[in-house]
Amino acid sequence: MKRCPTCNKTFTDPTLSYCIDDGTPLAAVPDAEDELSQVGPESSAGWVPPPYQPPSYKTPVESSKRKTWPWVVGIFGVLFLALIGISAAAVFLIPRMVKKSNPVIISRNDSNRESDANRTGNQNSNSENTNNVETNSNINTNTPAPSDKDLVLNQLTNIEQEWTAANLNADKKKLGEILADDYVGPDGTGKMQGKAEYIHNVERDTTVQRWEFEGLHLTLRGDRVTLAGKIHYWIDDKDVAYNFVDRFVWRDGRWQATGSEVTPNQ
Repeated sequence: MKRCPTCNKTFTDPTLSYCIDDGTPLAAVPDAEDELSQVGPESSAGWVPPPYQPPSYKTPVESSKRKTWPWVVGIFGVLFLALIGISAAAVFLIPRMVKKSNPVIISRNDSNRESDANRTGNQNSNSENTNNVETNSNINTNTPAPSDKDLVLNQLTNIEQEWTAANLNADKKKLGEILADDYVGPDGTGKMQGKAEYIHNVERDTTVQRWEFEGLHLTLRGDRVTLAGKIHYWIDDKDVAYNFVDRFVWRDGRWQATGSEVTPNQ
């Protein structure tokens, strides 16, 4: 390829020696490949390429692991705290639930005090019952009947209190302890009944507000005793009185009722 120095036109015809426009002698122009071959080695002399460095990247597995483990630890922590909370609640609530489920029993009082069966007598009743059970369990079944009238009167007064409360509460277990196996006595209609019928037919009475014994009289003959007296019931603030005669026998180291008669006080 040739070029005109005057008009800078290039010509590819190798046979031309002069510019066809102005007649200026043409100058040879090297090809592009020749220019690159001449410029490349000279310009690249002394140049050192940088060392190869592989591209840095994170694999999907590593990224997933770093994002997942904090959640796993957090979930296990929440479950652990919830388990501790449930255990603590169970420790405090279960005893209270068991205590609330215990049945309420009508109270008993001493013979010299009026008893409020519907309100404040539970503690006195439970205390007296516990003392009587402990006393009876410590007595030998072969122990002879006590002969001291004052002692016997005190023992039978406590039994009368328990008997009255058991009747009002329909406490069949307590009645089974008080009544002898050969007990016989009239029911509310005057018909005679034994121990099994008595316990089977007893019903709870919530109308009695309190009761009190009066004029207790004791007749002691060896291992048998008769207790007579009067009992007052307060129903709707009205005094209803009954005369009673109860018979007891000393058996298995304790007094047991063998019969009872109750009549309205005239």
